Amino acid sequence: MKRMITVGSRDSKLAVAQTLLVIDALKSADPELEIRLHTLKTTGDRILDRTLDEIGGKGLFVRELDEALLDGRIDLAVHSLKDLPMECHPDLVTAAYLQRGDPRDALVLPEEERPLSVIGTSSSRRRLQAAALYPESSFQPVRGNINTRLKKLDGGEYSALILAAAGLVRAGLERRISRLFAPEEILPAAGQGILAVQCRKGCKSPLFKSINHRKTELAALAERSFVRALDGGCSAPTAAYAEIKGNEIKLTGFYADPEGSFQVKGSLTGSSEEAERLGARLAEELKGKTV
Repeated sequence: MKRMITVGSRDSKLAVAQTLLVIDALKSADPELEIRLHTLKTTGDRILDRTLDEIGGKGLFVRELDEALLDGRIDLAVHSLKDLPMECHPDLVTAAYLQRGDPRDALVLPEEERPLSVIGTSSSRRRLQAAALYPESSFQPVRGNINTRLKKLDGGEYSALILAAAGLVRAGLERRISRLFAPEEILPAAGQGILAVQCRKGCKSPLFKSINHRKTELAALAERSFVRALDGGCSAPTAAYAEIKGNEIKLTGFYADPEGSFQVKGSLTGSSEEAERLGARLAEELKGKTV
């Protein structure tokens, strides 16, 4: 008898495309596995007229999936790691991290190019860093899925958008990328480009180990540890990016206040097996620079 599992996803086109990547990885690991996709619309997807900070933060993208996991409607949930709150439900765990996609941010221009007067981004992290690259531009919030944002861009509401490169590629929209920002220009959000697989606490399967990418996991642990040590990020702009070479990890972090009255950035290098400790150390070091 074939084993059946149900995998949960947000119902956006991008979220489903990303979940299908996880499903493909699971099927490659176990061709006999039967997998059913179950999609849900989250609170964060329904409320589009306010910024995330105004409506409760990134946790609004996971609440309904958490509930479906906890009550057994789904067996696994797939998330963009950067959308997962730093403190997750105590009865849920991250079982695997797929190999990281492109962690960088991307500039997207309209089909009819115009001067960069208004750049759309709802991320204060992106806004504060991009302001140094585009000092003559203003920055305005933009919400909605990728296609909705592109429609607003092409309709003239914005002269450019800044979006995650991995999302554009996974949605089949890489042709819209006009420029990729190096991490030295705009440091990515912690976990950007990483897909995380969540399950109920105590769930065990060799499948998780077979699809987990260890270097991506270590990078995720370091980056999220940095943000968690800064009180979970709250509404303060934070960014973190880990690079792993051999047994060494270099973590770069960025921390600012929402108005940009201070911005600090720094790096630490250490053993990749001490990824979480390195993140906490870097956070304490940057906190000291704001005093």
